[in-house]
Amino acid sequence: MPTAIAVTSPDLVLAPPDRITPPAHVLGPPERQSLDDALSQMHFLLEQHGHVLVVHSRAVPREHVRRLQTLRAVLESERVALVSSDLPPLGVALLVRQLRQLSACDVGPGVLGAAARLLTYYLHAGALLNSVTRLDAVPVSLKAHARSWVPGSQFAVLAHPAPHLITPGTEGARLPGPEFATELTVAQGQFTSEWLRTLARQWSVQAVRQAELPAESARWWGTGRLTEFAAGIADTAVLAQLVASVQRFPCPWCGLELIGDRCAFCAASALPAEPAAPSGTAASGGAGPSGRSR
Repeated sequence: MPTAIAVTSPDLVLAPPDRITPPAHVLGPPERQSLDDALSQMHFLLEQHGHVLVVHSRAVPREHVRRLQTLRAVLESERVALVSSDLPPLGVALLVRQLRQLSACDVGPGVLGAAARLLTYYLHAGALLNSVTRLDAVPVSLKAHARSWVPGSQFAVLAHPAPHLITPGTEGARLPGPEFATELTVAQGQFTSEWLRTLARQWSVQAVRQAELPAESARWWGTGRLTEFAAGIADTAVLAQLVASVQRFPCPWCGLELIGDRCAFCAASALPAEPAAPSGTAASGGAGPSGRSR
């Protein structure tokens, strides 16, 4: 069975792109699920899948995060990984879908856990807002704050991979987009605009998909009047090729095969050791610091 992917809310589970992408499992908040039920659910997932990768937004309530930490501690299992993402909620949902796609490609749990960080670099996530007065996640100028008080104001904000804010409709205003093939996912909220069609055209996306606005989005963006968007690689084969191109090595603590510099399950630093220089290499002067001939 593939590694189980779990989330903290059902609105972080986007529709799969095909029939082979596994579903994500929802771990309910403390007020909706007792500790005993949560432990039973996690134990079942571990028995069925071997490892569980839980991905959540940093906007999730602290009580819910403490519940996840409690589950891992009570079960005393390093087979449960908790991955917190700085992405906006819809970006998290898109990342989760990509991880679900990879989980069906015979990718081990250690590689899958580390892939969350790798795939984040290739996601573009933002929102269309009516106000930025309470937006803390992205730097906002005083001028933009002042414009928020003007009725009918609109702001297009890119939160990742680099903060960027524009006023839709302004000549020459454009959000920097991906330079590779992506699909755009749009979560329509209480704030709509035809500008999103312009964004899809500027970013040359292959398709536009609709999704429900995550409940955590209003908290993350500082306003309930918004429409969130995120663009990412949709082709499972490309995602698998991207992950396969990265060097793999065993975790020095738990032994899982990894990519990256840290194990998502045991949190051990997993940088591979530098190979020892052959005897006499330094004296010969034939190689530089990288070990390559000059």
